[in-house]
Amino acid sequence: MSKYACVDVGGTFTDAAVVDENGNVNVFKSPTTPQDWTEGILGALRVASEHYEEPFDDFLKDISVVNAGLFTHGSTIATNAVVEKKCGKVGILCTEGFRDVFLFREGPNKNPFDMFLDYPEPFVPRYLTLPVKERINSEGGIDTPLDEEAVKAQTLKLKGYNVEAIAVCFLWSTVNPAHEQRAAELIHEVWPEVTVVLSSEVNPSNREYRRWVSAAMDASLRKLISSYANDLNGRLNDAGFIGKVGMLNSAGGVMSTNEIVNRPLYSVDSGPSMAPIAGRKYAEDDLGEQNAVVLDMGGTTFDVSCVINDEISVSKEAIIGDEIPGISRVNVHSIGAGGGSIAWVDNGGMLRVGPRSAGSVPGPACYNRGGTLPTVTDANCVLGYLNPDFFNDGRMKLYPELAREAIKKHVAEPLGITVMEAAYSIWATVNVNMIAAIKDITIWQGIDPRSYAMVAGGGACGLHAIALAEGLEMQRLLIPRTAGGLSAAGGLFSDIVSEYSASHYTTTAQFDYEGVAKVLQKLRAKAEKFFARNKIAPERQRLEVYMEAHYPFQVYELPVNVTPFVNDDFTITPAGVAAMEEAFHKEHERTFSIRDNTFIECVTWRVKAIGKHEREAVLPSAELPENRDLAYEDALSSSFRKVFFKEYDDLKMTPVFHGDRLYYGITVHGPAIIEEPTTTIVVLPGYCAKVTQHNSYCIEKETLKKR
Repeated sequence: MSKYACVDVGGTFTDAAVVDENGNVNVFKSPTTPQDWTEGILGALRVASEHYEEPFDDFLKDISVVNAGLFTHGSTIATNAVVEKKCGKVGILCTEGFRDVFLFREGPNKNPFDMFLDYPEPFVPRYLTLPVKERINSEGGIDTPLDEEAVKAQTLKLKGYNVEAIAVCFLWSTVNPAHEQRAAELIHEVWPEVTVVLSSEVNPSNREYRRWVSAAMDASLRKLISSYANDLNGRLNDAGFIGKVGMLNSAGGVMSTNEIVNRPLYSVDSGPSMAPIAGRKYAEDDLGEQNAVVLDMGGTTFDVSCVINDEISVSKEAIIGDEIPGISRVNVHSIGAGGGSIAWVDNGGMLRVGPRSAGSVPGPACYNRGGTLPTVTDANCVLGYLNPDFFNDGRMKLYPELAREAIKKHVAEPLGITVMEAAYSIWATVNVNMIAAIKDITIWQGIDPRSYAMVAGGGACGLHAIALAEGLEMQRLLIPRTAGGLSAAGGLFSDIVSEYSASHYTTTAQFDYEGVAKVLQKLRAKAEKFFARNKIAPERQRLEVYMEAHYPFQVYELPVNVTPFVNDDFTITPAGVAAMEEAFHKEHERTFSIRDNTFIECVTWRVKAIGKHEREAVLPSAELPENRDLAYEDALSSSFRKVFFKEYDDLKMTPVFHGDRLYYGITVHGPAIIEEPTTTIVVLPGYCAKVTQHNSYCIEKETLKKR
């Protein structure tokens, strides 16, 4: 029977989300294998096949497109390669006089008062950044012709340095790419087999640093992503899968393997970009909300993203390692605050949590895999929140005594407190870190989280979610049963997506109607070719148009969806320009609490191609049982165990509920523990968890009289 599956490779666990022929969504976990990512993916899929009681090869056939199935995959593999500087060796041909763009970047504008700022090493070393005499001006005219012999000579020099790819980065190639295109031809004349990447094609941004570093990054990932994709597809095919895996991208959608291999930069953070896709789906279906803060707390990181008026927030300011590539990506803010984050006491006697993580190898101390340092998971184990015999659906046993020993040695004794106090301090400290991260992407970006719903996901988030909502005064909290693999679940609901952009400056005061129409029509043609390559029928196609603009004298642009103001032939009327201008004023006011009723400067135009799958995944909807008892029932709890809550002087005997015994309409009153196969939910005193129609848990402050 056909199924949809999505696998997300995390730092600690590899998650597989599967929607079966009955519409039921299940999540499965297997330890991530950093030495061989594909083995971890196959491990998660084997766990899924065991659940469905199918031979592994039959399960893989069920998720193959030829059998009306679907298999997509996202990860942070490309991100880790950039951050850890494990990318391919890249050479650069740049405009003469601009070899140091990679070094100076955009200046120390992130911290202008730090006199001791130590510049990080450039993404491409200076000896591999070679100048070529040429110059195109900002109007697209050729001031200095391209020195073709210099291109050939510098190419041979880079060949001698054994680079894997060459990125061509010339000034103002966004206005006129002729020199970059000619340079590519000349490079292939003297070195036919080398990969060549043009900055004007990868990221046509007017900011040369961002355009150049994104081109260099893309070039450095070509071999890595190609090899990884080929290995993954080959081993899956050998095991029984038919066809190629759909690869998730940083724009919040799916690309074919060929597409992502040719645009590997868009595989960066492809896993985390799926969490808001799932969060939006759950918030809409269960709460009727179009505004949500989406959390994903895994073993290594804590990711935060936002859904605003049913649109997932995107940004060009995201930092990868030390660089800002300036591509449009789902706006995910990540910090080192996961279940595996290590707790430590600094030289000043202050407790810290993260950013270092125990990862999957050796993992937290309670995993009994050689880890000796205390982590957030160890603290949750000592506090009684985790069931040592039911971790990861019982596939892993936890050892609380090892967690206690690690916390005692590294936190309790240095601070002169008890082990339980130390464990609670770790729990509370990581909560403070996560609340600060949420504020960074909400309050500091013009969003009042109190008016938003919170959707909490990730295997560890259910242990902390209520405290996070309380700290931000958020009233509505939703924890899906699939929270343990929220990003993987998002891949099930994602569309086939690609984006195409171009720079074309104009103002709404003197709008260049003809020039903008030409740009938009060229972008539409690229989108239509994308639809054709991926065999997406016309009735399943959708195009969205975005304008990136700013007020006069501002430096950075705000993106605005202007689809409603663009005609079917991709022209814009004076009325459309006025409407775009007003839409920008509203977005600027929402973001910065101020609007200026003057004209705006339009800098970049972007077309987003969205293709719907032939069969879309939907959340199953439950009916209320006829003979239901919606009151709290001790009989529903499977057991009791001692759990620590700050509201009580001592450990409290607390009811523990298995999720499969809780149905639509049931309310669990805190204090309580709800155990799902891949996540655990701590219902704090004063709160209750209600099972929703779509099988999630809606957490609210307690309104019933105290029992």
